Amino acid sequence: MLYIIYQLDRPTPEAAEIRARVKDTHLAYLERHKNILVLGGALLADDGVGRLGSTLIINVPSRQAAEAFSADEPFRKAGLFREVRITRMRRGQWNPAAAPATAEGN
Repeated sequence: MLYIIYQLDRPTPEAAEIRARVKDTHLAYLERHKNILVLGGALLADDGVGRLGSTLIINVPSRQAAEAFSADEPFRKAGLFREVRITRMRRGQWNPAAAPATAEGN
């Protein structure tokens, strides 16, 4: 089952510090779980620079598994997010060729 995890950063100066401090641990966590990670990326402000949060789409057998994955995610454990929403989704259209070629989306 697919779940989308929508995470909004706390709007505080500490958010950037948490993100910088925990980034490597976060990336290692995603790498360890690449077998369930369908898509992941930062939510950016319209200027393309400011970080608003992140979104992950994972493929797991149950909501409990999605909740457990989210609870163990290093950014969440470090207190980066003010809000986390987990929603089951159905795969609809799928067109990876339409995605930007760079990680930044430029």
